[in-house]
Amino acid sequence: MNSFNDKLHSILERFYFVKNRLDNSTHYDPLKSVSLLKEFAELSIVAEEINKLFAKQKELKELQELISTETDPELEKIAEEEYLNLKNEIPDIEHKIKILLLPKDIDDDKGAILEIRAGTGGDEAGLFGADLFKMYEMYSALHGWKFEILELNGSGLGAIKEAIASISGKGVFARLKYESGVHRVQRVPETEASGRIHTSAATVAVLPEVEDFDIQIDEKDLQIDTYRASGAGGQHVNKTDSAVRITHIPTGTVVAVQDERSQHRNRDKAMKILLSKIYKHERIKRENDRSKTRKNQVGSGDRSERIRTYNYPQGRVSDHRINFSLYKIDKVMDGSALDEIIDKLIEFDQAERLKGSND
Repeated sequence: MNSFNDKLHSILERFYFVKNRLDNSTHYDPLKSVSLLKEFAELSIVAEEINKLFAKQKELKELQELISTETDPELEKIAEEEYLNLKNEIPDIEHKIKILLLPKDIDDDKGAILEIRAGTGGDEAGLFGADLFKMYEMYSALHGWKFEILELNGSGLGAIKEAIASISGKGVFARLKYESGVHRVQRVPETEASGRIHTSAATVAVLPEVEDFDIQIDEKDLQIDTYRASGAGGQHVNKTDSAVRITHIPTGTVVAVQDERSQHRNRDKAMKILLSKIYKHERIKRENDRSKTRKNQVGSGDRSERIRTYNYPQGRVSDHRINFSLYKIDKVMDGSALDEIIDKLIEFDQAERLKGSND
């Protein structure tokens, strides 16, 4: 028996041990029960595939024996066809199991804080940033996720300087973490009379949304300032100190929010963003320590990396990390085809991680 099968047998043993503990529990221990139920749920998926693999392997062995002893040519031919079909099925099941056994990203089940900032390109960069923000809002709606705007700093004509949103729902960070980086657009701006194509950019950052218990912050490490909000927002912006700026002194991280009329609401939003930013720094450090040998990493969250180009004249969206182009720019921008790109990124990431686990 090979080492891979040995590992699968030990996983099955653990699965049946956990199942037995849950089935025969005589008293209820909330902490232990929740932990066992979570482990059981995770093991159930892989246990199903392992049992399927072992059943196929057993069937393959039986067919092999049948072929070697069968005297009827017709029955031998049928057995050989079944044998070949099974032999082709087994590697696919093994591959699926290897994917399921890859280490889980502890943040995949979290929500996300989405930040978009206009980059090079003047007003056109701000308009493109607004288009991206709308794209993620529509994408979230298609997945049934909650999309809440935390900060929206506009610059007129529907453009944005900066936009921040909280996105919550099942598997949000697992899919959106691949979106961090520089997004570039090539198109003719509406204000361009000569029809010349302009290139501009916007930066996207996706941070895992964290709760207070995920990361501890000492109140004495925070400097909280209030001030009068500026810009559009009605008369109240000049009358109340509703805007909030929070500085985390040890890391120098600064977050300012002025979107709400209520100082309390702005403080809550600012703390939510601050927690995610500090947690993101820790996450990147953890990833770097763990992934020093990985050169082809996607979803690293590097804001300076140019990851994607949206070419409107050609109707093309190209992701440069995986050399993949999709000629559905309208459907990408309304969120309905964005999954086609994200699925490819996930497949690439899994393949690289599998490669790394075999090195």
